[in-house]
Amino acid sequence: MRAGDLTTPALLADTGVLDHNLAAMSARRPGPALRPHVKAFKCTSLARLLADAGHTGFCCATVREVEGMAAAGLGDDLLLANEVLDARRLGVLVASGAARVTVAVDSPETIAAVVAGGVGEVLIDVDVGMPRCGCDPADAGRLADDARAVGLTVRGVMGYEGHLMHDPKAERRSDGVAESMAILSTAHAAVGGDVVSGGGTGSWDSNHLVTELQAGSYVLMDGDYARLGLPFREGLVLLTTAVSVSNRGWAALDGGLKALAMDSGDPVLVGDGEVLFCADEHTTVTGSFTVGERVGLRPAHIDPTIAKHDTLHLVDDVSAGADAEVLESWPVDLRGW
Repeated sequence: MRAGDLTTPALLADTGVLDHNLAAMSARRPGPALRPHVKAFKCTSLARLLADAGHTGFCCATVREVEGMAAAGLGDDLLLANEVLDARRLGVLVASGAARVTVAVDSPETIAAVVAGGVGEVLIDVDVGMPRCGCDPADAGRLADDARAVGLTVRGVMGYEGHLMHDPKAERRSDGVAESMAILSTAHAAVGGDVVSGGGTGSWDSNHLVTELQAGSYVLMDGDYARLGLPFREGLVLLTTAVSVSNRGWAALDGGLKALAMDSGDPVLVGDGEVLFCADEHTTVTGSFTVGERVGLRPAHIDPTIAKHDTLHLVDDVSAGADAEVLESWPVDLRGW
């Protein structure tokens, strides 16, 4: 089958790029030094490639992702790097032996939820500068003591410097990461445990503290990260069809907001021309196209783009467009909550 035989819009992933990116990251972060974040691709088939490369511990963002990974036999060591107030579904997995589950906590309430749900292992999530989750660093030791007092095993700490991931200035990014990790290091001294978890694709080479890097987007990259000059290549394309062509110099493609995440900006047209705007079902582009022609768009943010699709099609050469050979079609089976 060729990519041109697929119903559009369709997500294409370049298998050569995927192999390159996995090898480049594994060389720097081998085995357990990398805890791949499945939120980036939501696909157990891709996760299995990472496990085969020695990365058998995974990071998840939702309970559904944890459940799906366990069902796929990839539950050796799953971290839910997110606070939850209902851990009962996670406790079922632990009780059945289907998965080892660790949950991030940052408050007495989230500690109580983990205990009530039947999960026995936690990381203390520490605010290292991004205004999202994480406890005050000064409270980390006390929360660890509280968790141990109610029978939990505290494996260590977690801190995500997400506010620095996309800084285009490498030196500024590196300096900021060092500052954030100094905060996490102090908290770790108060908490104890073997695990220091954090980081991401943008700090893959500048985060020198974490024992495990929570990177995910690097597997296929996207336009936002591509600006940083990292050694990972863009390998994801939304294949669309030109369904309407104007004699005034534009064409309407059949993939828009419902097929592309726009939080990091417009997609980039593969080939000559520019994206004018995206609507619900269409993207309008400039250039010379014919009705029925297959046209590729590179998304600016792959994580939420992949989450909009049921299937990820692996092709031999994504730059070949409609002529690319479809090697496999993988279900995006970790969607939902």
